Amino acid sequence: MAAMMSLARRRAGGLLRPETMRHAAVFCRGFAAAADENDVVVIGGGPGGYVAAIKAAQMGLKTTCIEKRGTLGGTCLNVGCIPSKALLHSSHMYHEAKHAFPSHGVKFSQLEIDLPAMMAQKDKAVSGLTRGIEGLFKKNKVNYVKGFGKFVSPSEVSVDTIEGGNTVVKAKNIIIATGSDVKSLPGITIDEKKIVSSTGALSLSEVPKKLVVIGAGYIGLEMGSVWGRLGSEVTVVEFAPDIVPSMDGEVRKQFQRMLEKQKMKFMLKTKVVGIDASGDVVKLTVEPAAGGEQSTLEADVVLVSAGRIPYTAGLGLDTIGVQTDKAGRIPVDKHFMTNVSGVYAIGDVIPGPMLAHKAEEDGVACVEFIAGKVGHVDYDMVPGVVYTHPEVASVGKTEEQVKALGVAYQVGKFPFMANSRAKAIDDAEGLVKILAEKETDKILGVHIMAPNAGELIHEAVLALQYGASSEDIARTCHAHPTMSEAVKEAAMATYDKPIHM
Repeated sequence: MAAMMSLARRRAGGLLRPETMRHAAVFCRGFAAAADENDVVVIGGGPGGYVAAIKAAQMGLKTTCIEKRGTLGGTCLNVGCIPSKALLHSSHMYHEAKHAFPSHGVKFSQLEIDLPAMMAQKDKAVSGLTRGIEGLFKKNKVNYVKGFGKFVSPSEVSVDTIEGGNTVVKAKNIIIATGSDVKSLPGITIDEKKIVSSTGALSLSEVPKKLVVIGAGYIGLEMGSVWGRLGSEVTVVEFAPDIVPSMDGEVRKQFQRMLEKQKMKFMLKTKVVGIDASGDVVKLTVEPAAGGEQSTLEADVVLVSAGRIPYTAGLGLDTIGVQTDKAGRIPVDKHFMTNVSGVYAIGDVIPGPMLAHKAEEDGVACVEFIAGKVGHVDYDMVPGVVYTHPEVASVGKTEEQVKALGVAYQVGKFPFMANSRAKAIDDAEGLVKILAEKETDKILGVHIMAPNAGELIHEAVLALQYGASSEDIARTCHAHPTMSEAVKEAAMATYDKPIHM
């Protein structure tokens, strides 16, 4: 009860802070403006943009969302998170049927891939979800303008509509939520046929015999997994010495071993210095990152997956004086406002992890500030997930980061080989790793490699959000038999000893 009262006092105090009152005053004055002026205009209808628009409308603000694609959901829903997860699931089903079903007593006389049907299932999922967002816009009375928007003033956006016309949308507050684009590499031209981005990799017309992936990050490993399961020989070329550099080192090593068991090959500390796509196959010239003897790789398809960059081209930021940094990101203050009053930015165009769920949280918090309330996003509490099999999910600090901070800590680990549910379903690769401060037992980071790590991680996210100790998790009853018991056992191993190991 005391903790709840303290939390209430903190929240009440936040509502009365001077900067909050100033935002409230600006918001209230805005209602005196012209009737055709919006309270909020959002440029971009991706996860950050459409969530911000719906939240603004729910808070009683007259809201318009501008989206150039003509379908809502942005990169994530149309050519990113959702279609890739559809293909990851479909390809996993095929792989399981081919390699795992016989040991479970399920046998086929014939098994084949129907790639057009697989792609159709993916497209059905995407179209259904995009229509769903349009339905949410109608339900919440969000005005939806289809076209490319650019600033003509800090309160006006000119939109070239997809029908060929032009309209000017006015607003007291404008949120830039234009997301990110594929990062290109010097000397490599993406044609989305032989040399593809993640977009092209989601729509290949046939399974390539050889696939080379440039970049060992989340997207490259996920798409490499899709086509590897379907029969491609996959080679991943990475300039850095490690795959997924942001991942906890110990977990990363186990993860890479698992991918190698799935026949994915890695060429680390290697750079691509040339690509020739003029023949029937693509020829890549590679050499050690530090320099040295060159060699040649051949591939039917090359996936360029070297990261993403903020998408701000053509928005007219220079016209109104919005500043960007060297990486092309838009610096914002704690209210998500740019250096231009009334112009805000969220999601991939600002610093922080380029993740759809982070953009959504940005959108909600930004709108709350505009409405005179208090919003907050803690980027240290944003979970990350690699949706391979097994998945890898994490939140908080890695062991390397904790060491760098000089904090005395303790580690608890528990393997899924000792988890009854994992053994029962014959899918027991992976572990749970928990880092906690030695003196207080406060959890600092949690890392999970497991078939459903992306679902298991949220117990840890909630624990970190409320400053829980490993003992808090260890003393919380977990249903048996479940994969989540491994989280409990890892917590027990952190502050004391596990039972089942």
